Amino acid sequence: MAEIEWLEGGITAVPGFLAGGVAAGIKPSGKKDMALIHSPTPARSAAVFTSNQVKGAPVLVSMEHARTGAAQAILASSGCANVCTGERGVKDAREMTRTAAELLRIPPAHVLIAATGVIGVPLPMDKIRAALPKLVKSLSPQGGRAAAEAIMTTDTRPKEAALRVEVNGRVVTLGGIAKGVAMLEPHLATMFCFVATDAAVGRGALTGVLRRAVDRSFNRVTVDSDTSTSDTVAVLANGLAENRPIESGGAGLRQFTAGMEALMVKLARMLVADGEGTTKLVMITVRGAASRRDALLAARSVANSPLLKCALNGADPNWGRIMMALGKSAARVDQDKVAIAFGEEPLVEGGVLREGVRLERIREIMGGQEYELTIDLGLGRGEDRVWTSDLSEEYVRLNGKYTT
Repeated sequence: MAEIEWLEGGITAVPGFLAGGVAAGIKPSGKKDMALIHSPTPARSAAVFTSNQVKGAPVLVSMEHARTGAAQAILASSGCANVCTGERGVKDAREMTRTAAELLRIPPAHVLIAATGVIGVPLPMDKIRAALPKLVKSLSPQGGRAAAEAIMTTDTRPKEAALRVEVNGRVVTLGGIAKGVAMLEPHLATMFCFVATDAAVGRGALTGVLRRAVDRSFNRVTVDSDTSTSDTVAVLANGLAENRPIESGGAGLRQFTAGMEALMVKLARMLVADGEGTTKLVMITVRGAASRRDALLAARSVANSPLLKCALNGADPNWGRIMMALGKSAARVDQDKVAIAFGEEPLVEGGVLREGVRLERIREIMGGQEYELTIDLGLGRGEDRVWTSDLSEEYVRLNGKYTT
């Protein structure tokens, strides 16, 4: 296992990267709403985007630019998603990448763009045009926190993380920022994650590492089972660590992959812990499944059950809701073999309430902010996990008035 050293800071903890964030006036609150990440050194890039068939204009433009595998900047805005805005939306996204590229003196295709916020509203381009030069001037090696703040919507706090890991005898650094607290479920979720690294990585290897890390992190979390129109995860690698380039199947790939996955898991857990109205972060672990695929299907079904999420909010050990969610999943389930535990405390054995169960102890565990719910299907060796949150009255309040 690669040894990981966690660092203070986020994306600008990585040598050679600059970032900044400013208030352009997209958000009525006057808070920061435009972020920029820049590598003055040419960088390799890889990105993955939402699987939703309805895609925002920034996603469409970034998908096109990502094909080059060479990006030096990520421009992100919050407060308006620029989704379902027709040809105007695409034109506005292209103008933003072109203007940023001119100011940074790089090709427009080397700028990735992302936007989050309300759907169906055009961007206030006059404000954005005025803010872009200020945004570029705000770039600094200490600007990671400002960028993390500028991509927030209903997040209550910025999400950033950084680490070092040894690859091929050289220490490389990875840092990232993320946002997203609702419309959040696998594939990806109303979420951004932007990662920088000073590792030298081959193009094919970088894409493979990113996809694996996303699958093991952001595609293992859920707040409300909805998949956003604007998901974007992008990584830039500037090569300044001067390690022997990491290639698919080559030495160092395992350590680099472990670093990327650890960073993204940490950021993904932050997203769920800050979910709209969230008071609990619960890891749903399913083991003993007929296959790993079945374990994931079962875990997702439990993690996405509104009834169970309400029970989590009220610290109510209503295990019938877990059995229901398992049974409706596409996983193979034999109810007479199911075992359920909260933390280390068993609740169900052989599909029935365990004799001598300590319900008060289970309520105590459920009253905590973070714990594990373990389910053993008793059918095989498949195992997987999903992080979920509870469903509170606050979530309903926030989303009942989102556009008003």
